[in-house]
Formats: sequence, C-alpha cells, structure tokens
Amino acid sequence: MHPLLRAAAERRLGLFTAADARRAGYGHPEIRSMCATGRWVRLRRGIYVAADDLARAEQQGRRFQLDCLAVLVALDRPGAALGHGTAARLWGLPVPRPPTISLVDPAHTRTGRDHRMTQTPLADDEVAVRGPFRLTTPARTLVDHARSEPLEEAVVAMDAALLAERVVPEQLRTAASRAARWPGARRAERAVVLADGRAESPLETRGRLRIAGAGLPVPELQVEIRAEGRLVAVVDAWFDDAAVAVEFDRQVKYTDPWRGRSPERVLWEEKRREDRLRALDIGVVRIADADVGPRWPDAEADLRRALARPAPLRRRFSTLPRARGQARTG
Repeated sequence: MHPLLRAAAERRLGLFTAADARRAGYGHPEIRSMCATGRWVRLRRGIYVAADDLARAEQQGRRFQLDCLAVLVALDRPGAALGHGTAARLWGLPVPRPPTISLVDPAHTRTGRDHRMTQTPLADDEVAVRGPFRLTTPARTLVDHARSEPLEEAVVAMDAALLAERVVPEQLRTAASRAARWPGARRAERAVVLADGRAESPLETRGRLRIAGAGLPVPELQVEIRAEGRLVAVVDAWFDDAAVAVEFDRQVKYTDPWRGRSPERVLWEEKRREDRLRALDIGVVRIADADVGPRWPDAEADLRRALARPAPLRRRFSTLPRARGQARTG
C-alpha cells in the first residue's frame, strides 16, 4: 500500500476512501482489481479496508468499530454523531450489540439498510470526539439509550458508566432534564433515579432491581464489615436491621478470577470469608446469575427467610458503606 494511502487508513482504524486511493495514485481500474483479487474489501460504496487490516480487526473484536466508522464516513454529515446503543458500545458500556448503527443529527433524518439517523437536538457539549469517532457524550448516550431500551438494560449501562467514572450523577440528571420533552423521557428519568455506581457488575445491578421489585428494604451497597479493628469482608449488599449480607456470585469470579488468583484459591477465600461472617452472627445470602431470572422466586424466598431471622442482640462488628464501587481488572 502506498505510504500516503497507509497514512490515511491509519487515521481511520484502517479504513480509507476512494478519494484517498486516488490521491495516492490509484485509478478506478486498479481499485476494482484490488477488490477483485481480495487484497482490499469494500465495506460500503467508496469505503475500503485492506484485507489484512480487516482480518486483524475481526480477530481483535473491532469489527463493530469499523462498521460504525464506515457509516459515519460514508454519510459525511459534519453535524451528526453516533448515538444511542451504538455510542454506548463504543464507550465500552455493557449493552447488547445494536441491530443497526444509530446516529443523531440536529437537522436530518435518514434510514439505511444498516443504520438509522434520527433528527434530535444536539448541543455542542453533548458531542465528544474519540479518535476517529464523533459520538454523543456518555451522559447523553445513556439517556438516549434509556429512552428506548428496557429499564434493566438502561440501569446496567448507567451503573457501569458511573463505576468507570465516565459520568457523574449530576451529568445524568442534566442530560435527562434536557430530554424531558422527548419520547421516552420518563423511562430515562426512572433509570437515572435507580442508577448507582457502587454496583460492580451487571449481576449486582439486576439483583438490586429484583430486590426493589420485590418490595424488600433497600440494601446499602459495598459495605465494609470490621471486627476487632480488622477488615473481615466488603459485602455487595447489606441489610443493616437484620444484619444480612448479600453476595452476588458471578461465574466469571471462579472461571476467570482477577488479581492472578486461581479458581481454587477464589473458592477457598470465599468459603473462609463466609465462615468469618457467619461466626459474627451475620446472615449470608448468595445470589447467582441464574437467580435473577426464572429462579428469582426461590432466591427471593431465601432472602426473605434470612431477613426474618432474629438479628444479633450484641454486634461484635462494625459497618462502613463505601462511597463508590471498585472496578474489577485483571
């Protein structure tokens, strides 16, 4: 590939346009030949990527980024920005891959075979540039996403963004206020009220919403339990009146543990931790991924039984809620 064309491609994650190729000296017949022989791949009309770059992007899980950028470049709308679930994915938030690429434009609506551009007001401070992408800011993204998606999915994304410090609660409230008269605004407002950045995983968010839906007391999140001046555990959720801890058990905790621990080590540490809590007369309820689905009635019954037990008459421990959650990294 000519150095001029390689430089243009590197500015766009490997993508280049027919105009880029012509500036580097490639004529139409040569462009057609490169595609016919499989050296280049045509993603959209006038948008190409070298086959090796495409294979590398797919291997690294970046094909969605390429598809989004191809749409953005092809539409060539300076005022448009990737938004909704598309922007949420690009911000690294835990949302399902959207079936179509979504864009927001303050002056234009357009629908294509794999994208949809919606005419919606878009202030300058609601747009961010991230590498080659022009996309809505995290707060605007989350509110737009919440206006059209299920409440649980919206809160999971908001919790993750708060945990990662991509947004703060005030930014979410401001974005929701700006969208107050738009379709789905009430849905977004409900999600913002329920969001809590102390949740450290989607399971913790879903479990918290299940507990709220059951009409149970609202637990405190990420609470330190100390005894004799030492930290015994940090529990995911804590019911203070009943002295009951809830631990949300993600399977990944055991299959892909963090901090370099083996699965066997994690199991042993979890058992020792629970033993220490129970020795302090603290009730412990474990909730797994399957429990927040069809098996929720059984998990709810276990939790209700734990909350109905007599609380310890004398507490040999102290509690301190943490101000924020801790993002899990390897």
